[in-house]
Amino acid sequence: MAVAPLNEVQRVVNYAVTEIPREKIQLGIPNYGYNWQLPYVRGESKARSLSNVEAVDLARTENASIEFDDIAKSPYFRYFDRPQSYADAVEHVVWFENARSADAKMRLIREYGLGGASVWNIMKYFPALWTVINSLYSIKKI
Repeated sequence: MAVAPLNEVQRVVNYAVTEIPREKIQLGIPNYGYNWQLPYVRGESKARSLSNVEAVDLARTENASIEFDDIAKSPYFRYFDRPQSYADAVEHVVWFENARSADAKMRLIREYGLGGASVWNIMKYFPALWTVINSLYSIKKI
């Protein structure tokens, strides 16, 4: 599933605001994606982490169509790796963030009156995130 599906993020925020003053809550914004091999086996499957830019590059390399899940408000795509034999091909699904998914999450801050946002992991290059943030909010250095 998505790294931070909006419907699940909202569920957590709905609970958090009943226990914590809204202004003390920082919404966590993911800055990465996951490349999963399928079939997914709970407790066994492992995903490779990749940056959002790497995810788009991989979709381009694999000629995969990027889809958008309207419930999770997150982009994803599927592809098959390229082994020696087609019979050995392994399907992958990649979930990541883009400007549209970041925008949906960032809008929750104002909607719920939260204290702000924190980005994990800021070390990965994702210029669209900063474009979204700058279009919605004034940034203060503290």
